[in-house]
Amino acid sequence: MRTPADVGHNARQHARWRAAEIVFWVLALSCAFLFPSRYLIMTDVVRLALFALSLDLILGYAGIVSLGHAAFFGVGAYSAGLMALHGLVTEPVVALVLAGLAATVLGFVTSFLVIRGVDLTRLMVTLGIALLLEALAERFSNLTGGTDGLQGIEMQPILGLFTFDMFGKVGFFYCLTVLFVLFLLARRIVHSPFGLSLRAIRNNPLRAAAIGIPVNKRLVAIYTLAAFYAGIAGALFTQSTALASLDVFSFERSADLMLVLVIGGTGYLYGGLIGALVFRMLQEVFSTITPQYWQFWIGLVLVIIVLVGRQRMHRWVLWAPNLIIRHLAGRKAAVAVPESDAP
Repeated sequence: MRTPADVGHNARQHARWRAAEIVFWVLALSCAFLFPSRYLIMTDVVRLALFALSLDLILGYAGIVSLGHAAFFGVGAYSAGLMALHGLVTEPVVALVLAGLAATVLGFVTSFLVIRGVDLTRLMVTLGIALLLEALAERFSNLTGGTDGLQGIEMQPILGLFTFDMFGKVGFFYCLTVLFVLFLLARRIVHSPFGLSLRAIRNNPLRAAAIGIPVNKRLVAIYTLAAFYAGIAGALFTQSTALASLDVFSFERSADLMLVLVIGGTGYLYGGLIGALVFRMLQEVFSTITPQYWQFWIGLVLVIIVLVGRQRMHRWVLWAPNLIIRHLAGRKAAVAVPESDAP
């Protein structure tokens, strides 16, 4: 039987940074210098990665399924757009935080509806919230711009120093910095006792309640935090594109988010980040090859991932490198062993 000291030791071991994680972020930063003509699409990948990270917090760690996560994305996008358009808050970083807080309020209010049901009920409730907000945004077109969206948004320089450029360079570094900071926060949370209790709730809510974990309070807290992350992603979308339209509430945006996590996996923070990269790359490649049927090919890739299994595909990808490593290790061992003397 494990003692509390053993549990704490294992938690600290999992919380340590690994070399692969450092390499991941170094590669992400180096993309800015390796692909200087692709800032716009790289910024899109970073925004989608943050959005996927927000869903992974509730789906991968708490087991809350959502088909309406775009509701928080849209609230963050419109909040940032309205503040910039009417000059309420001109500093992008401050407006970013306020937009995230606006989505947080919505997440807290709606969390009590979401936690009352099970998977199918949660799907319908979250989808209904997103559709309701989209209808309200279209109804109050004098405020939101209706189907045309918000027009004439002008973003001020970040911290008064860095001006958004048409090539997207500043926007990429801005979005990547925000993603990294929020990733550090999420990483700290999931490796804390709070994060461990979320895993217990995901695996067995009744057992978690029986050992004294306040299940509903934990679910409300993580759902509210995920809404904040999604609102930040929406605000980044508006600030880096100077655009906010009804599309930010669309069902397709929430559905794409689910596809990202199907590709990257849930329950570990890098799943959403890797899935966002692969999804956008597939979308870019297939839309270039077959502009009319790119969705078919992405769907085929998803079917293959589901049928074959992500872990098996991972082993196949690593088969050749592992074979080379074993071959080199065998040669070194053969050289190291001295030959026996001839009789």
